[in-house]
Order: sequence, then structure tokens, then C-alpha cells
Amino acid sequence: MTLPTLKILQTPEYKTLMQSNILNTIEYLFSKNQEFSVSCQIEHISFTPPLPHEIKETFKETALFVLSGYTFESASIDKEYFSFEAGFGSQNMGSVVMLPLLAIKGIYVEEYPVVLNFAEYKEVEEKPKIEIKKSSSHSSSMEALLNNPENKKLLRKKK
Repeated sequence: MTLPTLKILQTPEYKTLMQSNILNTIEYLFSKNQEFSVSCQIEHISFTPPLPHEIKETFKETALFVLSGYTFESASIDKEYFSFEAGFGSQNMGSVVMLPLLAIKGIYVEEYPVVLNFAEYKEVEEKPKIEIKKSSSHSSSMEALLNNPENKKLLRKKK
């Protein structure tokens, strides 16, 4: 649910900024060998191998993962995804957790929140193809150019 006052935090520009902030913060923590925790939206996480149903049903909408020890050592990040290996259930079943950066709702060092993310992650939809009409592009570009009075004086007058 998006609150009306938080609509500005759902714009593509803000989401790009937030994704970059999450990436840079995690890379910084890696560079300082600093263990940390992430809270994330479970619906966007993939587990390899998949977790048994009895383990998955114990998760709430948002989960907190503590990255320390082997889990921290196994973690990796790229421009869009964060992944790490963790153990689940009483059998400590190993699974690789992979999630989109924007599905991370918070990053914590000890008990301190260092990043809070209010942007909602949506799976990337295929962008519609944009058709460019060659015959009218030149005239519309010239119209746009000439509509600005400052540009008119830059054009040479024909004698």
C-alpha cells in the first residue's frame, strides 16, 4: 500500500537513486569487512534450492537476514541483485538467497538502521517498442528548435 505522501518515493528517478544507495552501502560494508543485516520483502526472494513448504510458511511478509560468518563470506552483489547462502530450519538446510536490491527494505549495522528504503519493488516489465517515423522526425525537430526564440537567432538567414 502506497501512502499518498510517499508517492514521490515511487518515481523511477527515486527508485534509481535508492537502488544505487543500497548498492553503494553494501559495497562499502563489504570493503570494511563489516557484517550487517538486511530486511527484505519475501515475495521477491528466490531460494536455490527451493525451501520446503514447512520452512517457507514460517516467513512473514518481511524477513530479517543477519549476514555474519559464512553467510557474510558467501554474499555477493551486482547492479540489480544481492545474494548470499544461508541455513534454514532445524536441519540448517543451505539455500542461496537471491533478491532484487529494491526488495531490500532496510540495512542495519548492529541495531542501527543505515539505509531505509520506502520504494516499492516491481518486476521489470518489457518496455514497449517506440516507432520512429522518419518522414516527420525532421520537421518536428525543426519545429521544436524554432519554437524557442533563443534558437531562432542562431540560424543563419538566407539571402
